[in-house]
Amino acid sequence: MTDTIVALSTPQGIGAIGVIRISGPEALETTQKIFKGKNLTTQASHTLHFGYIMDKQEVIDEVVVGIFKAPNSFTKENVAEISCHGSGYIINKIIQLLLQHGARYAKAGEFTQRAFINGRFDLAQAEAVADLIASDNEASHKAALNQMRGGFSLELKELRNELLNFASLLELELDFAEEDVDFVHRDDLKKTVIKLNTFILTLLQSFSYGNAIKNGVPTVIAGRPNAGKSTLLNTLFNEEKAIVSSIAGTTRDVIEDELVINGIKFRLVDTAGLRQTKDTLEALGIEKTKQKIAKASLLLYIYDIKTESMADLLQIVQSNQHLKIIFVANQIDKYTEIEIQNHILQAKNNELDIVFISAKNKTGIDALKNKIIATVLSSNFSTGDTFVTNMRHYESLKNANFALENILLGIENAIYTDLLAQEIRQANYYIGEITGQVTNDEILGNIFSKFCIGK
Repeated sequence: MTDTIVALSTPQGIGAIGVIRISGPEALETTQKIFKGKNLTTQASHTLHFGYIMDKQEVIDEVVVGIFKAPNSFTKENVAEISCHGSGYIINKIIQLLLQHGARYAKAGEFTQRAFINGRFDLAQAEAVADLIASDNEASHKAALNQMRGGFSLELKELRNELLNFASLLELELDFAEEDVDFVHRDDLKKTVIKLNTFILTLLQSFSYGNAIKNGVPTVIAGRPNAGKSTLLNTLFNEEKAIVSSIAGTTRDVIEDELVINGIKFRLVDTAGLRQTKDTLEALGIEKTKQKIAKASLLLYIYDIKTESMADLLQIVQSNQHLKIIFVANQIDKYTEIEIQNHILQAKNNELDIVFISAKNKTGIDALKNKIIATVLSSNFSTGDTFVTNMRHYESLKNANFALENILLGIENAIYTDLLAQEIRQANYYIGEITGQVTNDEILGNIFSKFCIGK
């Protein structure tokens, strides 16, 4: 990169301070042209310097300038960061002065893009920077931080390199085709492909959980009218989110909000009661309920054990096999101990997760929250510390998996060496797409355009 870029790195709006970032070969020299204080170009890296921003003889602001010299900076270029007062006028004035002295206004994500191009980290790690900025709960923060620190990138690169070695040897076989010499032991290649594909399949299986962690677990509260859905929603949020009435069918539209439990974000949806109705508005609400359930990852089905049988619950399971279900038996204060124990026994026999609560009296709510967290963190829902949160990565992994399956099929059927080499190149291409070892300007432009300006 031959030009020097500048942008505000703190959020827009009035605040105590604003931080203006300058990066490029002339970052220090450009900043020095408007800075009155020490000579920034001669100062040591990773130092702070107090001084004044000047427009000719006019003082614009008192500032502190941080110096980060290449290659020991975020972008691996010379970087200056001006901490000024958070006035919109001051910030805009300083940026305008820098532009007048040769800097260019940065594009969205251009600082991170330069960090990637200069080898600061790979593409998957660069994308994690945006996820880290956008993280609004503990789980999404940990996921982004893990990926930014390397996540699955290192293992993918190592396995890809193994495949590249085999590809090179297969190309060599083609050069000596007439001598009928094998440079690659097919059993060794098969072991490597199986190892890589097993890792990729694990990552693919983790996407539903990773996507939920990143964007929030879509969770629907459903049940028959007057089961206590809105009361449960209000209890979970500890405020009146939904109108509660003893009249059945009062919830006509869905109510949505976000709730964080133990560091994991849930997108909770309260829905219209499920029943047959001739009321047009209520029927529209019930249709919306079904649509929300179809898109959910978790269903909290709230019910009364005296009005719904075990057969009714099993029908709910049968109709919603795409998601995890927690059955919430409400109004525990109405049941006898014998009724509760019999219901628990029936639920266990049918492998149903049951939690007893009183939404109105706030009894059993902690147990319900614990069950929700345990369900999300179960082996059927997640796959460990490393998981995929990015749709681009997911699509590349699917394509890589297809190519690897073809390699295994080719080995079994002893296909020609040139066809086998082609499949290996395809697999390597898709794996390389994730980490940025294989990329193009269009992909980079699309990725970094989604970043905020100044990052």
